[in-house]
Amino acid sequence: MSRPQSSRYWRFDTRPESLVNAQTFSLQERAVATPEEGELLVRNLLISMDATNRLWLGEREELYMEPIALGDCMKAFSLCQVVESRSRLYQPGQLVTALGEWADYSILDATQVQPFAAPDGLALDMAFGIMAIAGPTAYHGLLNIGQPRPGETVVVTAASGAVGCLAGQIAKLSGCRVVGTAGSDAKCQWLTETLGFDAAVNYKLDDFETQLAQACPNGIDVQFENVGGAVLDSCLKLMNNNGRVVICGLISMYNSAENVPGPYMFHNSIMKRLKIEGFVILDHAADFPRMQSYLAQWLRDGQLKFRLNCQQGLEKAPEALRSLYTGDNDGKVMVQIAEPA
Repeated sequence: MSRPQSSRYWRFDTRPESLVNAQTFSLQERAVATPEEGELLVRNLLISMDATNRLWLGEREELYMEPIALGDCMKAFSLCQVVESRSRLYQPGQLVTALGEWADYSILDATQVQPFAAPDGLALDMAFGIMAIAGPTAYHGLLNIGQPRPGETVVVTAASGAVGCLAGQIAKLSGCRVVGTAGSDAKCQWLTETLGFDAAVNYKLDDFETQLAQACPNGIDVQFENVGGAVLDSCLKLMNNNGRVVICGLISMYNSAENVPGPYMFHNSIMKRLKIEGFVILDHAADFPRMQSYLAQWLRDGQLKFRLNCQQGLEKAPEALRSLYTGDNDGKVMVQIAEPA
């Protein structure tokens, strides 16, 4: 691969008060830097859109990583191809994953990337969509924290999303009754008819709590939470004694500049002797190879189904990110910037 002279990138210009808008980012151009010792020059191929990206644009002091500074390039979990290497760890042409950038080309610390290879028979975009972040997140949260047992009831909120749909299917593989929540009747139908969920409830319905209770006649043993707010409260009311609540995401609060109150049913953590645990999957990167081996096997066996929403072109990145919070997304949202050389 020849060394490029310039690169487009999305600059972070204005902190949004709620949803990402036309003023949040601007598409700029910069010269491509030369990697120093221990660094890689990479071409970004695919960038993942994840709900947590919105948190990086705020000023919360308690964030698990440094917020993105105004004027910096927007970041994303990325699939990249090495163009130049100043490290013995990687060679030109090699595929890697990293916390990268919304850009054509980037300079990365070689110690902060991981090698990536798609399982046999799986397209590169599908492999990245499942194996890089969404799959390990679903696996670790459900199995390592939720620890479901056969016959138990598992509820997954935002179940039509990339992580939620995998968490629900893994729960079914574990022998559980699985109930999902989603924001439309069409999404709920996809969960039950295509993914094999036992029930799915549209959280926008006026009688959501009643329908959720009917879908969980024996209560909830494991709650895989991606939403927070009123949806989490509705689930906490139905938790069984010694239930486990896995806090994977709280998307209902991500576009708020203020702290969101609740959950109002938190007292059930005592009354029902609940285990409640949050996690950030980046803390468990060392375990990715083991989790990915299980995911790859389930995919080869046809036991996991997954839906991609892959936008084409770097210029689509802001629109793709916004879709996560408006309900316009359908499946795992990514942006393809380039094909591998």
